[in-house]
Amino acid sequence: VVHGCQVGMANEGIQGAIRGLAVLVAGGQQAVPMVLCNAGGVLYDTGDIIVNAHCFATQILSLMRISVAQFNFVVGDVAGNAQRIVQAAKDAHSAGAQLLLTPELALSGYAAEDLYLRSQFTTASDDALKTIASLTAHLVGLHIVVGHATARTDATIRTDSVATAPCLNMATVLHAGQVVTSYAKRELPNYQVFDERRYFAPGDKPCVFEVAGMQVGLLICEDAWFEQPALDTQAAGAQVLVVINASPFHMGKSAQREVAMAQLVKRVPLPLVYAHMVGGQDELVFEGRSFMLNAHGNVTARAPGFVEQLSTWDLDVANPNNNSNNPVAPLEDELSDLWQALVLGVRDYIGKNKFPSVVLGLSGGIDSALVLAIAVDALGKDRVRAVMMQSPYTADISWLDAAEMAKRMGVRYTELNITPHFEAFKQSLAGEFEGLGEDTTEENLQARIRGTLLMALSNKFGSMVLTTGNKSEMATGYCTLYGDMAGGFAVIKDLLKTRVFALCHWRNVHNPFGTCDNPIPQRIITRPPSAELRADQTDQDSLPPYDVLDAIIAAYMEHDTAPADIVSQGFDPDDVAKVVRLIRINEYKRRQSPVGVRVSHRGFGKDWRYPIANLFFAAS
Repeated sequence: VVHGCQVGMANEGIQGAIRGLAVLVAGGQQAVPMVLCNAGGVLYDTGDIIVNAHCFATQILSLMRISVAQFNFVVGDVAGNAQRIVQAAKDAHSAGAQLLLTPELALSGYAAEDLYLRSQFTTASDDALKTIASLTAHLVGLHIVVGHATARTDATIRTDSVATAPCLNMATVLHAGQVVTSYAKRELPNYQVFDERRYFAPGDKPCVFEVAGMQVGLLICEDAWFEQPALDTQAAGAQVLVVINASPFHMGKSAQREVAMAQLVKRVPLPLVYAHMVGGQDELVFEGRSFMLNAHGNVTARAPGFVEQLSTWDLDVANPNNNSNNPVAPLEDELSDLWQALVLGVRDYIGKNKFPSVVLGLSGGIDSALVLAIAVDALGKDRVRAVMMQSPYTADISWLDAAEMAKRMGVRYTELNITPHFEAFKQSLAGEFEGLGEDTTEENLQARIRGTLLMALSNKFGSMVLTTGNKSEMATGYCTLYGDMAGGFAVIKDLLKTRVFALCHWRNVHNPFGTCDNPIPQRIITRPPSAELRADQTDQDSLPPYDVLDAIIAAYMEHDTAPADIVSQGFDPDDVAKVVRLIRINEYKRRQSPVGVRVSHRGFGKDWRYPIANLFFAAS
């Protein structure tokens, strides 16, 4: 019998589970791959069967079937996540897999943030890991890699003044109900949206374990962006690298990941399997697209983006180019990814926080139109309500276009005239404002009336208010505290205005969720943007043209380019100075804005940490 095979013998032939067997049958030859198969009823008399360990054993023992649980694990739902892993293990075993990979911190969900500081949370995770082991003990031949957090066993410090990281970011390998080995993540990111050193201590040892006669090396996410952990794993005998991940999406990240992993494989020439999470968590989105590379760095399998899937792939270690039967889902273009990310972010934020529905102000402008289209694609028309709130400065075409879009999308639509409320406020303040002309005070009053009405509808019906401000407005403070910023989720807060236009054009051509063709009236896209808070107002009355504005914001905010260097790129010095000043003085507003979907590599959220009181201005 070939080493590593499980063979059940009976008078009639071979029965039951066969894993990795090559046989010669009288009158012919059969090769049985390393997958779960039932040979009962197809073989011959036992006297005709010869196990040939010389011609076929090496080739067959190089085959491995791997399943990847690209699932939407929920932060804090430790028991529910464990149940999903158990079911994934059963399904993977039925598919003949010998190895199941779950994403990084799958048991707790990513990112659980300060829950990791609570011992009850890590205890619950430890108990859930034992439950998974127990409930999968009968799945003989299947190794399960579970991402989870566990408390450190060495001394830690936590006082009112001093604290050390209390946990390890772990991957534990289970087989037949037992822990085979565990691995602690070595490289802990502490940049952009990551705070892992606040919670986790680094590991210091490689991890290699055997599956079906092959040596599998284990890494966790950031480990694979550095060469040393992979080199150490290779030196420990690994023939395959598996990487479990929770890597947040931003535009272009899918391709960047594959390039980075291919570069790693060129330095450490081993096949690599990248198991990724999918789903939305607060401001973060994880797009999935788990993939496999051969030892040359070529993609031999890829799961689709933005959807859950248990993928099962065959890996031939000895013949790295012989993996052509695995499905390779295509990478999509940037605007398609943006749409999918925004929809997933909204769907999961509303769903995981158990809000029944959403409400938004539909102004007839492009930002609220985009938010409405995203909301309907995310939640369905029956869970979305749009409210047009006319003021004395609302153009007829605004409410006509708003009504038309609501009709196209089939959502509940209400019109509320705020003129009486606006006049009442002005009358109440007439004595205080005597002798003073109207200015932004009266403009902001209108925005705050609208915010109050939307919040009243939210309170009465339990709906989450979606705000409609974009990144250009967030950057420059072109938004009103307790007005258009009032709400629970800022859907497009990380989209620059130029991308808002591009995405509206894209959505009118594409209908990815089958909800509505051409949802946005063309006039909404083509008319000059205006807040309509005073007569004949346009955005460019107080801001540079959006192509200029957005380029300056991207350079200064997203790429940390010095103002003088931005000017050297050909931008007007006055425009640069104005935009940089607006970004600096409006930090207090952004700190009070709702969380929203992060789609750029640097958004106004966890990866933007500037002081509110700040007198520094870098001219160069």
